[in-house]
Amino acid sequence: MKMNTSNTKQKILQTAELLIYENGIYATGMDLLVKTSGVARKSIYHHFSNKGDVAAAALNRRHERWIHWFKAESDKGKTAQDRILNMFIVLKRWFESDGFRGCAFINTAGEIGDPDDPIRQIAKIHKQKLLDYSFELAGQLNAEHPMVLARQLLILIEGAITTAYVMGDGSAADNARDIAKLLLERASS
Repeated sequence: MKMNTSNTKQKILQTAELLIYENGIYATGMDLLVKTSGVARKSIYHHFSNKGDVAAAALNRRHERWIHWFKAESDKGKTAQDRILNMFIVLKRWFESDGFRGCAFINTAGEIGDPDDPIRQIAKIHKQKLLDYSFELAGQLNAEHPMVLARQLLILIEGAITTAYVMGDGSAADNARDIAKLLLERASS
């Protein structure tokens, strides 16, 4: 039975996303994608014009899923303050999960030198969405300077992710959460 075109495309993207997260963009060649996905090269090129297009689509897919997951889990808090602090609890669970390899967007942006490259633009959009979400929550606190607080929270999020991955330190989320508590106390005083 032939796989329909939508399923084939999703299989390509799912496989590409996993390979890119595990190995990086440069180490994920078309041969590896064909071998791992079981999808013929011709079928891949039916959906995507080149490896860069596959990578961009896979990262967009990851971005949509990750942001949705992160916000849904963080939003389980009753108040804006709870939701802000939940962000770090959610991060800690992610850090402790099997296969955690840091942030796919930081990792791939580090492989691409050109800031105008579509991959770097996807990474930028991802980080902007995290900043937007932090700003939304900071605004709900009626903080005097919600964008300043949002930027500080983004730095804590990014620092925790990087420290957890590079240093192998899952407690980075706890440390970032402790700093976030101090920022929230200062913002509400």
